[in-house]
Amino acid sequence: MDTAEFRRRGKEMVDYVADYLENVEQRPVYPDVEPGYLRSLIPAEAPLEPETYDDIMTDVERVIMPGITHWHSPYFYAYFAAASSYPAMLADMLSAAIGCIGFSWAASPACTELETVMLDWLGKMLNLPEDFIAGTEGQGGGVIQ
Repeated sequence: MDTAEFRRRGKEMVDYVADYLENVEQRPVYPDVEPGYLRSLIPAEAPLEPETYDDIMTDVERVIMPGITHWHSPYFYAYFAAASSYPAMLADMLSAAIGCIGFSWAASPACTELETVMLDWLGKMLNLPEDFIAGTEGQGGGVIQ
């Protein structure tokens, strides 16, 4: 996939996702499938040649979506509410593009420091003692180096 196709397919995917979320209530909340339903619908061996993007998206609707529990449906009342939003999806896309692994400050200063600042925000919202806040004097907070 080159840059031009990525741009085109990305726009198509945004449309697919927006249409899915806009119309999710029209899908059955819980899938009407039995355990093992998927195996007979996909090849027994990994393909030797790539499939087209259009074929993959057709398979998403034909093979994958029938086995999905639609957590975003307004009729889904189990477990806990799905917490995805359009801004979160855009942020996930950016995060995937950057592909940062923030296991230490040296691996990614911005990633590590943003995590620390945001955890401080959360700690303050939860009224945790100052010892839990990285941006203050004390024994807590921070990241493992």
